[in-house]
Amino acid sequence: MNQINRVAIVGGTHGNEFTGAYLIKKFEQIPALIQRPSFETLTLLGNPQAFTAGKRYIDKDLNRCFFIDNLLDSRLSSYEDIRAKAIEQILGQKSNSQVDLIIDLHSTTANMGLSLMLGSHHPFLLKLAAYLSSRNSQVRVCYTQPEKGSNFLRSLSELGFVIEVGPVAQGVLNAEWFQKTEELIHNILNYLEKYNQNLIPQTNETLTYYQYVGAIDYPRNEYGEIQAMIHPQLQFRDYQPLNPGDPIFLTLDGKAIAYEGTSTVYPVFINEAAYYEKGIAMCLTEKQVYSL
Repeated sequence: MNQINRVAIVGGTHGNEFTGAYLIKKFEQIPALIQRPSFETLTLLGNPQAFTAGKRYIDKDLNRCFFIDNLLDSRLSSYEDIRAKAIEQILGQKSNSQVDLIIDLHSTTANMGLSLMLGSHHPFLLKLAAYLSSRNSQVRVCYTQPEKGSNFLRSLSELGFVIEVGPVAQGVLNAEWFQKTEELIHNILNYLEKYNQNLIPQTNETLTYYQYVGAIDYPRNEYGEIQAMIHPQLQFRDYQPLNPGDPIFLTLDGKAIAYEGTSTVYPVFINEAAYYEKGIAMCLTEKQVYSL
C-alpha cells in the first residue's frame, strides 16, 4: 500500500456524543497535537447543528446517509442529507477519496470499552487493529457492515473505521473516556507515522475480532410497546459469551426470558440508548481469530 498522506478525524457525527465532538474542538485549538511529519491530519465536526442542539440528529441519522445513490439524489433535502453531501465534498467520493484514512469518533451507552468498528478485512486495518489491541487490553475489534454499499460516513475512505467508546451517557462529557480516546488516537497517528517510515511496529501473529451476525429487538406487544428489559445478568456484559438458555430479558412483571439461539454468541451494544428507535436491544457477534 502507498504512503498515508492525509488523515481525517471526524467527531460529532451524532450531535449528543460529546467525546468525539470535544476532541475535535481540542485538536482545532491545538492542531500540533495531531500533526505528524509525514502526513496531514484534518479535523471535521460531523453534525454541527445537532451538536449545538445537543441532539443525536436534526432530521435523520447522519451516519446512515452515505449510500452512493442517496449522495447523488438531489431530491433528498433533510439537513443530514445536505450535510452528508457537504462532507463528501470535503472528504471525497467513495471512488475518489481525498483522504487516505478516516477515524470517525463515537460514544455509546453500552459497555464497549474502546471498540474499533471495521467494515473490511483490509490487511492494513487488521494489522493496525492488532497493534492497538496488543498495546491496550480495552481495545476490541468488531467487524460490522461491509463497506461495499455501506451508508456509514467511514465508507468514504477504503481505510475508514469507527471508534466506539463507552459506557458514556448521551450528552455528557466524560473525562476518563475523553482521555482514553485521545490516547488511542495518538497511538493510531504514531503507528501511521511509523508505517510511512517503513518502521511498522511488531504485532501479534493473530487478531481476535467479533463478527456481526445479527440483532435482537426487545419483546414488544401488538402496539410496538416494549414488554421486557435487558436482564441484569446481561447488562454491561458486552463481548462476554451468551449461551443458549442464558437469561437475556426480564419482563416488566419479573419473568426471565432465555436466549433461544443454538450456539454461543457475544453480544455488543447491549441496551444502547440510541438503538431503541431502531428496534435493536443488542447486536450479536461470533468470536473469530484471524491469522496475520
